[in-house]
Amino acid sequence: MREERVKPDHVTFVSLLSACSHSGLVEEGQWCFNVMREEYGIEPILKHYGCMVDMFGRAGHLEKAYNFIKDMPVKPDASVWGALLGACRIHGNIDLGAFASECLFEVDSENVGYYVLMSNIYANIGKWEGVDKVRTLARDMGLRKTPGWSSIEANNKVDVFYTGNQSHPKCEEIYKELRNLNAKMKSLGYVPDYSFVLQDVEEDEKEHILMSHSERLAIAFGIISTPPKTPIRIFKNLRVCGDCHNATKYISKITEREIIVRDSNRFHHFKDGVCSCRDYWLVGMGTGRSIGSEDIEPIDPRI
Repeated sequence: MREERVKPDHVTFVSLLSACSHSGLVEEGQWCFNVMREEYGIEPILKHYGCMVDMFGRAGHLEKAYNFIKDMPVKPDASVWGALLGACRIHGNIDLGAFASECLFEVDSENVGYYVLMSNIYANIGKWEGVDKVRTLARDMGLRKTPGWSSIEANNKVDVFYTGNQSHPKCEEIYKELRNLNAKMKSLGYVPDYSFVLQDVEEDEKEHILMSHSERLAIAFGIISTPPKTPIRIFKNLRVCGDCHNATKYISKITEREIIVRDSNRFHHFKDGVCSCRDYWLVGMGTGRSIGSEDIEPIDPRI
């Protein structure tokens, strides 16, 4: 733009800061933020501040993110606090996460995704009383989760799978395929991430819950319904959880298939055990609007 002498505006810098955040370019993001003000005279708005907090949080600089919020000349909105809360979930900072959630609920008390995110933080360390407390808050607010579903087109027909669905005509075949895949995945080093299960149950049950996520059901259906090595394309209404993301990488390698998953935030193109997002999106999953907190899929149906 400089070469073409095109003057950037505030929208340009939102895009630049977001790109730096999603790419882990912290120093470059700080440079863009300073240039925006000092060279182009553009005063930051909440979207810019949200991108900066998101960027620091994704990179694990939680203290820097919090100090940045404290120094903001404007009152933080839900996207700012949500970005910090999401970073606390990923990096396991329960104290700062609890503080961020309190601030978040003050500015946006009706977004069920934030309650689920805080529940995840408590569940990660086995603090089930905290999970129950947040769950009660959500219930008292009358909040309900958006049911997670995934769709796949196979043989000129679209099939839709809901999380935990057992009513599909090929249900037995689907779960048999998933069990076979799980065994092969484990032989290659896959370890289920139980932090994405918000229920205090035995590990076998947690593994079954993860295996029953809608995208896993759709992928297994695609495998048993199409010729070997045929690409599989999935559409999911919520965000893919971290465990399913990891599992799909293994499945793409085991089955020698390309698996394309379009979730609520981006395309994930899995091939030969690698995803096109380079796994970096996971650092910010479930945070503020700059990332898409309302797209979190609660695992516990009681929320």
